[in-house]
Amino acid sequence: MPPNGASARRVVAYVLELQRGGGRPLHRHDRAQLLAVTSGSIAVMAEGATFVAPPERGVWVPAHTLHETRHLASTSLRTLYIDPAACSTLPDRTTVVQINPLMRELLAAIVARPRNYEEQGADGRLVDVLLDQIATSRALPLNLPIPTSAPLRAVAMRILERPTEGPDMQGLSNSMHMSMRTLQRQFKSETGLSLRSFRRQAKLLKALELLSARTPVSRISDMLGFGEPSAFISMFRAAYGVTPGRYLSQD
Repeated sequence: MPPNGASARRVVAYVLELQRGGGRPLHRHDRAQLLAVTSGSIAVMAEGATFVAPPERGVWVPAHTLHETRHLASTSLRTLYIDPAACSTLPDRTTVVQINPLMRELLAAIVARPRNYEEQGADGRLVDVLLDQIATSRALPLNLPIPTSAPLRAVAMRILERPTEGPDMQGLSNSMHMSMRTLQRQFKSETGLSLRSFRRQAKLLKALELLSARTPVSRISDMLGFGEPSAFISMFRAAYGVTPGRYLSQD
């Protein structure tokens, strides 16, 4: 939970272990939040989109932003709550950011410090460096638009959690009392993507999590139903500009 009280420092850090399938419903914080993933992955729904962070990435959520979270796998993360007064140079929109090696070490050092660290001492200077790193961290295109209607939103979240399982279109259309064609048209109207494109993007986001676990590219291609690894590599490069083998080595 975010800190309360005037005595709280600029940055308050926690280490969290989260179970797959859990999450928090819509809520907001008076402080900005950085959810930095160590293992697993987390989805944050905010500002009309789903932002997905695998390891070595983090979701930045500005103060007072209405959002909810879902744990797409058993997930370890370091979460920081940052006083808005310290956020003047930090992003003003929800985004996924790169957690570079320096940021990773700074996060580890800060979560190990007492919550009432000395702002004017060495710990305060570590916080200064971390805030500078967040401000200059590269924003990453790891987000998907989410439907506005509750039934289609549920469909989208199921696809994100299990992208290899194609949705039962006939069952969905029957439960929503509409034809499959109308369902597909409505999904695209609300997200700008067809169900097929949404599922393809969800597979690519899942691939990032598997890559972070050092799963071989050939195994990922097979697990996600891409067929030949070359098809997976080509689609990944088109989406992210690099091959899967080079993606996680980027700082």
